[in-house]
Amino acid sequence: MAHLRATQKEMTRRLLLDAAMDRFLASGYAATTVDEIASAAGTTRVTFYAYFPSKSEIIKALITERLNDELSRLRTPESTSTIPGLVDAVASGTREQIGAWIRETAAHWPVVRPIITISRAAQAVDPELTEVVDSWMDIAIGDVAAGLAKADRFAPDCRRFLGALAMGQFDYVSQHWHEGDWGVGQERMCELLTDSWVKLLGEPS
Repeated sequence: MAHLRATQKEMTRRLLLDAAMDRFLASGYAATTVDEIASAAGTTRVTFYAYFPSKSEIIKALITERLNDELSRLRTPESTSTIPGLVDAVASGTREQIGAWIRETAAHWPVVRPIITISRAAQAVDPELTEVVDSWMDIAIGDVAAGLAKADRFAPDCRRFLGALAMGQFDYVSQHWHEGDWGVGQERMCELLTDSWVKLLGEPS
């Protein structure tokens, strides 16, 4: 019986997250009400608040749970999550490993893109979300810096900045690239992004 209740609670939570995603994409974060989310999930506002104290908590769950699960981010004692393979790919400095990580991550963009888009729109409305949204990107920047440190490339005081440049490129492309928009397909786009990362993060010439 306890297992059944736990399963039902998890299903309700998942339905609320799904409904929130649908409503945020359709109407925007600011215009979407708790009642609309609850109704779309087939439940009530009382049930919504039993799972999430506010709309902003939905955004936090989308980032710390759904987004991290999609990208297989792992929690560590040093940070809330880290991206498997990124540290080693950057440390290698090779086109093969960096390109493999970029292609693998790009395959998740259809799921990742809407969550990040919603999160940034929510951040503009609820400033309390700024730390959560920015922290998610800062961890990725830290992983790039950790890869450079592991390889002992570049001066320690510029590794995080290089990580910010690399992830800035990646983030912009992931949020704005659509097949055909820039005249390149996804595979070619990954190749060009890989070239840029290798020049930026690889062994200095």
